[in-house]
Amino acid sequence: MPYTPDAVRHVKLSTACLPLSTPISDAKVFTGRQKPMTEVVFLFAEISTEQGWSGVGFSYSKRAGGPAQYAHAKEVAQGLIGEDPNDIAKVYDKLLWAGASVGRSGVATQALAAIDVALWDLKAKRAGLPLAKLLGAHRDSVRTYNTSGGFLNASLDEVRDRATRSLEEGIGGIKIKVGLPDSGEDLRRVAGVREHIGADVPLMVDANQQWDRATALRMGRRLEEFDLVWIEEPLDAYDAEGHAQLAAALDTPIATGEMLASVAEHVRLIESRACDIIQPDAPRVGGITQFLRLAALADQRGLGLAPHFAMEIHLHLAAAYPREPWVEHFDWLDPLFEERLETRGGRMLVPDRPGLGVTLSGQARAWTTDSVEFGTA
Repeated sequence: MPYTPDAVRHVKLSTACLPLSTPISDAKVFTGRQKPMTEVVFLFAEISTEQGWSGVGFSYSKRAGGPAQYAHAKEVAQGLIGEDPNDIAKVYDKLLWAGASVGRSGVATQALAAIDVALWDLKAKRAGLPLAKLLGAHRDSVRTYNTSGGFLNASLDEVRDRATRSLEEGIGGIKIKVGLPDSGEDLRRVAGVREHIGADVPLMVDANQQWDRATALRMGRRLEEFDLVWIEEPLDAYDAEGHAQLAAALDTPIATGEMLASVAEHVRLIESRACDIIQPDAPRVGGITQFLRLAALADQRGLGLAPHFAMEIHLHLAAAYPREPWVEHFDWLDPLFEERLETRGGRMLVPDRPGLGVTLSGQARAWTTDSVEFGTA
């Protein structure tokens, strides 16, 4: 059957604020660089076409930047109307050039990410396939680890209790935060969790960029005894040289990349051999179109993949990565969607629903603080 051209008829952008039940603190709070996180701000894009297809996508911001993402998306979204939604790369370039004066990274591309994700969701729905299958899945489930139970605002006993619950829920690994000014306390917490979960459960740590090079090397050597899957963000996100030196010096793999806001920034990381496991965030680098470019480069260099946050998107992208990846489990976003992702036997299962397999909930609508529409509903 020949393809019948379609066109974007309507676009709705909305911004919503998700409150966190408990203020969250990682090492950046304890070093005085940030305040505890109390909310996450989302940008949602809902796109529908002349032929009746629809897609939903999102981007997000923690602590700052949400209003800026929403403002930029509103400036360029009119350019979607009348475009064929299947020409995703063409549409992306069009919107990128529409806002070129503010650059090609950061808020500019994070605003486009919500639109780009919605177009991929729509395309997979049109094909009647889960997004992973549309992209070409290598697997139907992905190894998963929990982060949301391991923050530094929680006591060691609380972290251990949450680790137990996560493993009982079918999650395969546990990540905890480190990077405290007192390195001895970091080591005590890591030792306490390792002893609690046993030697065979995958364990990761995340310093959230709070060590200098000397501290990272010293702590990395001390942490070798715990047989970690990786040490995450030991140094400033843009210190590719320092990360490369650390990766060469330690047996424990180095993971980083979540804070980088473009493919170009990740290219420097990859070319510098600055990590063993790369951690891109699709909403931060500009969406699925950009993530796929980055993933191809990472695979070519033989890197592991563990995308940051947004498991509703990243599960599909990880399932399509040639090398066995990890996906990060956060339950924070559960209230935003009607559906839940399933974990079993240490893995997260790719849903059989078309597209991303999620729909916005009534609660997401209730938390919406502003919205704007383009085209004809």
